[in-house]
Amino acid sequence: MSKEYFSYWSDGDSFPKTKSWNESRDCCSWDGVTCDLLNGHVIGLDLSSSLLCGSIHPNSSLFQLHHLQTLNLYNNLFNYSSIPHSIGQLTNLRHLNLSHSHFGGKIPTENSYLSNLVLLDLSVYGLQLDERTFETMLHNFTNLEVLALSLGDISSLIPVSIHPNSSLFQLHHLHTLNLDNNYFYPSSIPNGIGRLRNLRHLKLSGFDGKIPTEISYLSNLVSLDLSYSYKFLQLDEITFEAMLHNFTNLEILSLWYVNISSPIPVNISSSLRYVDLAHTNLRGVLTESFFLVPNLESLKLSGNDLLKGVFPKIHRSNTLLMELDISSTGISGELPDSIGTFRLTNNSLSGPLPSNQSMLQKLTELNLSYNSLNGTIPSWVFSLPLLSSVSLQHNRFRGLADEVIKTNPTLKELHLSNNHLSGSFPQSLVNLTNLETLGISSNNITIDEGHLPQFRYYNLQYLDLKFNFLQGSLPLSICNMRKLILLDLSHNYFSDSVPHCLGIMASLTVLNLRKNNFTGSLPPLCAQSTSLSTIVVNGNRFEGPVPVSLLKCDRLEVLDVGNNVINDTFPAWLGTLQELQVLILKSNKFHGPISTCQTKFCFPKLRIFDLSHNDFSGSLPAKVFGNFKAMIKLDGEDTGNIKYMESMSNLPFVRSYEDSVSLVIKGQDIELERISTITTTIDLSNNHFEGVIPKTLKDLSSLWLLNLSHNNLIGHIPMELGQLNTLEALDLSWNRLTGKIPQELTRMNFLAVFNLSQNHLIGPIPHGLQFNTFENDSYGGNLDLCGPPLSKQCGTSDSSHVPQPLESEEDEGETYFFSGFTWESIVIGYSFGLVVGTVMWSLMFKYRKPKWFVEFFDGLMPHKRRRPKKRAQRRRT
Repeated sequence: MSKEYFSYWSDGDSFPKTKSWNESRDCCSWDGVTCDLLNGHVIGLDLSSSLLCGSIHPNSSLFQLHHLQTLNLYNNLFNYSSIPHSIGQLTNLRHLNLSHSHFGGKIPTENSYLSNLVLLDLSVYGLQLDERTFETMLHNFTNLEVLALSLGDISSLIPVSIHPNSSLFQLHHLHTLNLDNNYFYPSSIPNGIGRLRNLRHLKLSGFDGKIPTEISYLSNLVSLDLSYSYKFLQLDEITFEAMLHNFTNLEILSLWYVNISSPIPVNISSSLRYVDLAHTNLRGVLTESFFLVPNLESLKLSGNDLLKGVFPKIHRSNTLLMELDISSTGISGELPDSIGTFRLTNNSLSGPLPSNQSMLQKLTELNLSYNSLNGTIPSWVFSLPLLSSVSLQHNRFRGLADEVIKTNPTLKELHLSNNHLSGSFPQSLVNLTNLETLGISSNNITIDEGHLPQFRYYNLQYLDLKFNFLQGSLPLSICNMRKLILLDLSHNYFSDSVPHCLGIMASLTVLNLRKNNFTGSLPPLCAQSTSLSTIVVNGNRFEGPVPVSLLKCDRLEVLDVGNNVINDTFPAWLGTLQELQVLILKSNKFHGPISTCQTKFCFPKLRIFDLSHNDFSGSLPAKVFGNFKAMIKLDGEDTGNIKYMESMSNLPFVRSYEDSVSLVIKGQDIELERISTITTTIDLSNNHFEGVIPKTLKDLSSLWLLNLSHNNLIGHIPMELGQLNTLEALDLSWNRLTGKIPQELTRMNFLAVFNLSQNHLIGPIPHGLQFNTFENDSYGGNLDLCGPPLSKQCGTSDSSHVPQPLESEEDEGETYFFSGFTWESIVIGYSFGLVVGTVMWSLMFKYRKPKWFVEFFDGLMPHKRRRPKKRAQRRRT
């Protein structure tokens, strides 16, 4: 495995310590090796962050180091291989750290042989722990002082119970316990936790139920973290007060998302330095006592909308408070003059910012987003000497003058999106050369002299300019942004070609150019980089083929090239991209049949497949449908929770980016701002597909939308489609389908949009469940359908009659013309034709001049030919 791949997820301090091991015969001089100075035995092995890959062989020489006391393999990549059972041979181990090392499988029982352990850290997400091994380990580890078992959700594999009499609560030397992100069964915190009187550091999450009162007995705690339990963890008012009273040594208290539902305490421990009570349902008035805690450096109370009050004017001499977050509360007040980080978002603040804040010399972060602040942004926002982050998005600020923006070498993040900023893109803005994040989307920014100024953002990682009035060509200086991770220029008026350097940006993860006027061919994306996960160029004028360089985008999840003039055959080779979930080729000039890729696993994660409004032809690709494994509901799949696509990046500004998609639902383009994992759609409408509807579509049991309208499909509607019990929209209109509507389709309980109009279907319309809700327009243009909701009664005509096929796609006038043909008009036309035909037949035989008859009509229609098909007018989305 390459070092490049390893560095993608490891920290920047990783380096191969074992690389130098062959350079000296004295192993005690090797990196990471510690020896006993008296006898030369190896007693310590620290290979943390050493770029180790693969697995450890059970007969490895590692397990011959019988004097080993410390083994640290933190932050390596062991490919989810098992922890070798031979680990039990290292009986002298006192410190064992395998955290974040990507082991997998069960924790071996032999681990319990290490009875001398003082520190055990097995914080590896996905490791499995059975109850027998859990209890055996804890029973033998009588000297244990530090225990960390952050394994992730193991409840679905091997349920582990922690009872009040568990061996865990007999570890009287334990001073640090971390059961973060586990899910034991039962998942409540046992009462026995109060017996661990020597605990100094306790971190529990993933538990639910009521926090036991016994937790307040842990009077030696220095840090307590019960956060992020999604409000399933309850803390009653009595226990909360007892904790604050008894924890006289507590410095760190984090109860984020614990449901406390009590008044905010009046007094808190003077030892506290960090307090996080965000989203805890606290209520009441915030008093001055909170701000007078002598050692308090950080206070987070956001998300408690029942808190109110005005925080007092605090002077630097009275507090060490450097971080204050009271967002989404009812607390208000003036900006304090001593805070280093100030967050007051979503608090309904209004009016302009003060013009002078000369006292905010210690401010490093200012976040006043999601309020109703207006006026112009004062110059002091850009001139404070320590300021590194400014977030003023979602307000009503207007104007962004050049003279306001000051060159500030410390400023790294600037968020001004969703305001009323107008005017030309400020030239002085490009002088903030140390910016890493710049977001000014959803404003009214224009471009002076027809082009953007030359960018000087050599450190920029995030650039969001969407929803403005920017125009002209992109400056070539964008190629200097070598660190760019997210580039969103969508919904502007940019034109000309896109610089090809976008294809060689090593870090670029999200590229969104939707709704502009770019022309030329698509740049060779992923030509020298494989980091792109989202490519959206929908709604431009790109032409030519799909660049084959996309084959290297092995992390690509979303590819949307819809609404351009791309001329190509179906790019079946995209099926080799194993992470691809969204493929949109709609409204282009794609043509030819849908070919299959030659790999074993083709489009395995694809969930949105939109080829509509093109010139594709041939039969529907049954084999391709069979590859869509992500559209097949697997046994045991959890469908109760709706999740949304999100970036795999660890950077918060990239994770906040949400992929969107436009789908045709009920004949209208609907833009979904987020793509959920249940949005599984196939849209092949407005093409020239022929043949029958494949029965294999029934296997795509999680399909949500299926649109095959405006094609030349023939044959019966497969009754197997009734097995698509999650389908909500089905459109088979404007084809040449024959036969009856299968009764089996009534099994589709979630069907909300249904259109079979303009086909040649016959017989009664089925009834039951969702079918009782569909109106006439679901069936119009089928001359021999009968029964409700149609006015035609069954049994009034020959139901075996099948009309001659019409052209599948006509222009708007033809559509209107053919829609006027009802069964009444056909009967009248037939009668009139019968009379005329009889008269002409009599004349022919009376005067015996059939040659004259033929020549007469040949003269009237000398150039009769079949009318060619017209393409349906495309609608740009």
